[in-house]
Amino acid sequence: MPTAKKNLVIVESPSKAKTIEKYLGRSYKVIASLGHIRDLPKSKMGVDIDNNYDPHYISIRGKGDTIKKLRTEAKKAKKVYLASDPDREGEAIAWHLSYLLGLDPKDKNRVVFNEITKDAVKNAFKTPRSIDTSLVDAQQARRILDRLVGYSISPLLWQKVKKGLSAGRVQSIALSLIIKREQEIRDFKPEEYWSIDSEFKKGRSKFNASFYGTGGKKKALKNEKAVQKILKLINPKDDFDVTSVKRKERKRFPSPAFTTSSLQQEANKTLNFRTRKTMMAAQQLYEGINIGKEGTVGLITYMRTDSTRISDIAKHEASVLIHEKYGAEYAAIKPRKGKMPEGAQDAHEAIRPSSVNRTPEDLKEYLSKDQYRLYNLIWSRFMASQMTPEVSDTMAVTIEQNDVQYRANGSKTKFEGFTKVYKTNKEKDNSLPAMEEGDKVKLVSNNPNQHFTQPPARYSEANLVKALEENGVGRPSTYAPTLDTIQKRYYVKLESRRFEPTELGEIVNDIIYEFFPDIVNIDFTAHLETELDEIEEGKEDWVKVVDGYYKPFSKEVDTAQEQIEKVQIKDELAGFDCEVCGSPMVVKMGKYGKFFACSRFPDCRNTQAIVKEIGVTCPKCGIGQIIERKSKRGRLFYGCSRYPDCDFVSWDKPVGRKCPVCHSFLVEKKIKGGKQVVCPNGDYEETPQK
Repeated sequence: MPTAKKNLVIVESPSKAKTIEKYLGRSYKVIASLGHIRDLPKSKMGVDIDNNYDPHYISIRGKGDTIKKLRTEAKKAKKVYLASDPDREGEAIAWHLSYLLGLDPKDKNRVVFNEITKDAVKNAFKTPRSIDTSLVDAQQARRILDRLVGYSISPLLWQKVKKGLSAGRVQSIALSLIIKREQEIRDFKPEEYWSIDSEFKKGRSKFNASFYGTGGKKKALKNEKAVQKILKLINPKDDFDVTSVKRKERKRFPSPAFTTSSLQQEANKTLNFRTRKTMMAAQQLYEGINIGKEGTVGLITYMRTDSTRISDIAKHEASVLIHEKYGAEYAAIKPRKGKMPEGAQDAHEAIRPSSVNRTPEDLKEYLSKDQYRLYNLIWSRFMASQMTPEVSDTMAVTIEQNDVQYRANGSKTKFEGFTKVYKTNKEKDNSLPAMEEGDKVKLVSNNPNQHFTQPPARYSEANLVKALEENGVGRPSTYAPTLDTIQKRYYVKLESRRFEPTELGEIVNDIIYEFFPDIVNIDFTAHLETELDEIEEGKEDWVKVVDGYYKPFSKEVDTAQEQIEKVQIKDELAGFDCEVCGSPMVVKMGKYGKFFACSRFPDCRNTQAIVKEIGVTCPKCGIGQIIERKSKRGRLFYGCSRYPDCDFVSWDKPVGRKCPVCHSFLVEKKIKGGKQVVCPNGDYEETPQK
């Protein structure tokens, strides 16, 4: 008896294939394409500009065995279903698969689902559709535009600056934002100002208040002279009058469930996750984790989305759990809708747990540390978005003596609301003693403080993603690879989790800014993103959009080719001679940063790593010096200069002192808001330093 033919389902990743095959049963076989299988060639432009920008796609090198397997399985299958991700890239993968496997793109064989759960997958297979050519066109337009820009400007940069450089639409904007911020920091001139933060008491209760102004008007204190003038008006022995007491009830509402951008930002701020790390962990949670008796289950909805929409089923499930776990008073009757960013696509829901009943604690034993922390963040944020606001009683008090006013603000939480679940950025209670107008309070101490205005902070990954999103540049899937690219090209470097441009980055930015102004024009790039969205919606023709962008750009390329002069990046002298040939050593820039090299290269190929000593003798061997090193992933650590003879390493910076308890070496740990010297064994810690 011949074996019954099975339906073939093609997805992108093996883990996703394993999860889905379990749900569909024996009549289905699920295999992975391992991402894209066709793309533009790397060796040439691959776009026929004179023939309506016709792309020349080829099978990706190294995918031959995968394609052979897909064709073999497709031939013996009863029907082939294409179940790649539910976005532009996923639709393009399905389209390429249909071409390679000889499928009719109009056939209803495309299956999409927002979450990998049994019900979602089974329901999706009840209503397959044909491939959405508008989605494919939008992806193709972006891919071709990026190829036209990259393969036109990059050779110019190789020729005029240095080999291995690249330029692209979104990465150029990101680099430009970082450099503009750096220029603001360089141009910044600090201004002096003062504050008077004083302590008062009402009866036995003490409280803090700050100088506000005189005569009922706010007054700035620009220098110490202005401070002394105010202090002379005050008699420390006399009482202050309470002239105003305002009590209010304040409500603080929860944020909506995560979009891709807000997840990347929050994970960076609260978990210290890099953007790529966030997306990698989210991908794993989406594709499926083995959670014991249930087997492999997709734990969150699709993680590339700019929508804050939540399905009615998910809202109901959350409401039931909130009623059971916390009480009816914590469940929002009408949860607030998040404001959709301009140009946002509403194809998917916000990022949420596929089932809120799978709590983080229930899953902790099945998840890696990173997976657990991210799932906990997603679960908590979603639950909070369906809960009532936090309610606080606030009190604003004005106290006065000789026409000099101080103000004190207090608050006390009356009802936790959503903060019972999601405690991020929860303010601490600051209660003031009971006061009424006409009461008297006494001054305990006046504390004048000098301050200087600070320059704007450099961009963190979270801030940069937020800036790109607010300016309408890029889309959820582009942020992580964009930040990766500008670092790999060494256009920027991360110092203390903040982006700092390199000399190379500034040179590239200057060239693009002068010769390709549209690429770094935020409004122009944002408008192009809108046009790509219109292609996706079937409102614009992709060839027309590409042509409108490329024709003026190609003229700029011709002008740049003629006018850009070769940039000489002068080598910095290292200050010592080559130990091989005696010529001066210089500082060179490589793929992983700066290093020492002989100035006679290529005749002499002597190189040395640049090491930074921290002034501490190795606590293990007592001979070598502790130096800064970097891991393959770019993370800073500390090791002995005598490696491999001495294998001492530490992620935290040794301080050159011993623990008074166990006599181990002490290290300096970075904590929120400062640093702290601690013993690695947990036997000793000093007061944190801000």
